[in-house]
Amino acid sequence: MTDTMRRRARSASPGQWLSRALITILLLFFAAFFILPIVWLVLAPTKSNTQLLLDGPFSFGSLDQLGANWNELFAFGGGIFTTWLGNSTFYSFAALALTLIISIPAGYALALIQFRGRRLLLITTLVVMLIPNTALVLPIFLELSALRLIGNPLAVILPFSFFPFGVYLTYIYFSTAVSKDLLNAARIDGAGELRVFTSVAMPLATPVIALVGFFSFVGNWNNYFLPFLVVGGTKIPVQVGLANLLSNVPAFNPTTTSSIVIQLPTLALATLLSVAPILLIFLFAQRFLVEGMTAGGTKE
Repeated sequence: MTDTMRRRARSASPGQWLSRALITILLLFFAAFFILPIVWLVLAPTKSNTQLLLDGPFSFGSLDQLGANWNELFAFGGGIFTTWLGNSTFYSFAALALTLIISIPAGYALALIQFRGRRLLLITTLVVMLIPNTALVLPIFLELSALRLIGNPLAVILPFSFFPFGVYLTYIYFSTAVSKDLLNAARIDGAGELRVFTSVAMPLATPVIALVGFFSFVGNWNNYFLPFLVVGGTKIPVQVGLANLLSNVPAFNPTTTSSIVIQLPTLALATLLSVAPILLIFLFAQRFLVEGMTAGGTKE
């Protein structure tokens, strides 16, 4: 402990000590509240159902039992879990591509190009962004039904591609973090607006593209309600598939009549695998995410 720290410790009043202790206790409580369930979830797939119920909640089972639960999960329904993961991957990445193609140019145009109706479009984007997604499910369902897209993968991909938050985030970024003088210099050199956007603005927008892409992918991957309504059978994504697995767990559905029973450790493994892609993408893209979240915080 340095001399400065010792002086501060001696000068702290009892009230300051008490407030620090309370803050520390509160932080430890919330850390335990959020971390302990994750630790339990990570350890649960290493146990059998009996071990999960009788052994300590944070004890490790065995790698052999983890392998057995893995085999049980991917054998369920003739390997349907693999199909669900494939569906989620296809829906999420297809919608992500459309989101980036639409959101980035739209945010750029709203931020840096003057045109009639610009203010109205920006206000509309803000209003739609504030509407809860669940409130939009019914009109989207009716629209998809009128277009005869119910049951088609496009019924999931097209609504996922509608991402007003991404448009607004890009608008904020181009308004604050990209030098207008640099863009004007490119225009003076004879570059057209499309060339300015693709050759100058886009390379500068890498952080916000990563940020929009991440939020879009997470929202698409975790979406349950809309895919539950518009697709069925083998076309459902993994989040809807987890609900199907849950209905085959006797602990949650004692009246199940299914001949195939899923145990709690297998369900825990399925839950971990369903969130693994998001964690991997976050780990590899976190540098760009941090840059994207902070770049719009300063004016040029």
